[in-house]
Amino acid sequence: MVRDPRYDILFEPVRMGPVTAKNRFFQVPHCNGMGMSFPSAMIAMRKMKAEGGWAVICTEETDIHPTGDMSPLVEGRLWDDRDIPVFARMNEGIHIHGALAGIELVHTGHRDACLYSREVPMSVAHVPIFAGDYPAQARAMDRSDIADYRRWHRAAALRARRAGFDVVYVYCHAGSSLVGEFLSRKRNDRIDEYGGNLENRVRLLREVLQDTHEAVGDSCAVVLRYVVDDQMGPGGEADMEESRQIVEMLAEVPDVWDVNIREWRRDSMPSRFGPEGSQEEFISFVKKLTTKPVVGVGRFTSPDTMVSQIKRGIIDFAVSVT
Repeated sequence: MVRDPRYDILFEPVRMGPVTAKNRFFQVPHCNGMGMSFPSAMIAMRKMKAEGGWAVICTEETDIHPTGDMSPLVEGRLWDDRDIPVFARMNEGIHIHGALAGIELVHTGHRDACLYSREVPMSVAHVPIFAGDYPAQARAMDRSDIADYRRWHRAAALRARRAGFDVVYVYCHAGSSLVGEFLSRKRNDRIDEYGGNLENRVRLLREVLQDTHEAVGDSCAVVLRYVVDDQMGPGGEADMEESRQIVEMLAEVPDVWDVNIREWRRDSMPSRFGPEGSQEEFISFVKKLTTKPVVGVGRFTSPDTMVSQIKRGIIDFAVSVT
């Protein structure tokens, strides 16, 4: 088969910290309803994607500790060494075809009620559980809890490396992750060194990124998944200026930036209902502020659009699905 030279850029390798993606086709984390409940189906799906040519293939949200139990959602889990074998088998299938395996580590804070683990949820503040109609309350984390969370995340990153992952995510979303809750001006009302001004609210995210780098950064790419319009102004509008400041503050800390937008109906918009590359207007500022590769989503259906965004410096990875 002869490849049209106009699209050669899509098949160039891209360096991500200590690893290299063989091309620019990057499957970002996305839910699939399989997770740890249907491991064989999950493994077969991701192996098939690797066989199809994707350079990077990532898991869905994968919780790191019983206090972040996402039940009844069917997601990934990496609480202890007993969870390693399933992912190791999946990664063997991914690596056979020369692809890199990525895992999205997350503690969802007050989003979920820990229905399976029966642990008390934790959050940046005392708040009701966000997801589901459950009569549960998350307790505010003290300094000891913050130290525990950092330790849990680091331990999960080390387990991920032992399972054969090449890419380890730190997930930042105000409604779905502890670091996102701490970053949020709306949710964070703390008066200690983790609350108040932006530098304090960024502190935990920076610490977790640095912890992850120290734990696995010699062999795994560390990716920050960041929702660019997550920061809220006083009237509930997106504060893009504060978001820009956050990217500037952390510009060179992760090996890769994976950026998207907050509303699911727009972030995961089917191509038949919206233009491809539709997130460009929101994410285009990120690559101007960092030298690290940028991953974006947008329901791409045309290689010409992919090539255009790469050449114009919007993203580095051409096809990514959420």
